[in-house]
Amino acid sequence: MTGRLNSAQPYALGLFRIVIGLLFACHGAASLFGVLGGAMGGGTIDAGTWPGWYAAVIQLVGGALVALGLGTRAAAFISSGSMAYAYFKVHQPEALWPLQNGGEASAIFCWAMLLFVFTGSGALGLDRLFASRGERADETASERTPVAA
Repeated sequence: MTGRLNSAQPYALGLFRIVIGLLFACHGAASLFGVLGGAMGGGTIDAGTWPGWYAAVIQLVGGALVALGLGTRAAAFISSGSMAYAYFKVHQPEALWPLQNGGEASAIFCWAMLLFVFTGSGALGLDRLFASRGERADETASERTPVAA
């Protein structure tokens, strides 16, 4: 049983990455475009306002990149930092625990994105597709290039 679960791990991680990325991007889209209920119950965030508009852009772009598995580690690093800032600057001053201060989503997104910094995209990501193409190109180039002693 453990062997089967271990062999499925990259796919489970890939599916987790897709779901987290889509959910994160939806938060950004809601704040920027007013879709899915809009920002804070309706409407949009005014362009250029600190920190809300910048956080929404990070959520939309970072979430999309993470969902696609493209530049996953960098996008997840920036997204995780954004959520850490949101938690400690906006939510934590209200109360100690996330359940009390409304910061559950920020805390969960922060830790989930930090996980992707260390694990990468898993299976089903564009990172792996481009990496495998690059490896094949390197292999064919090394086969043609003679090695000097």
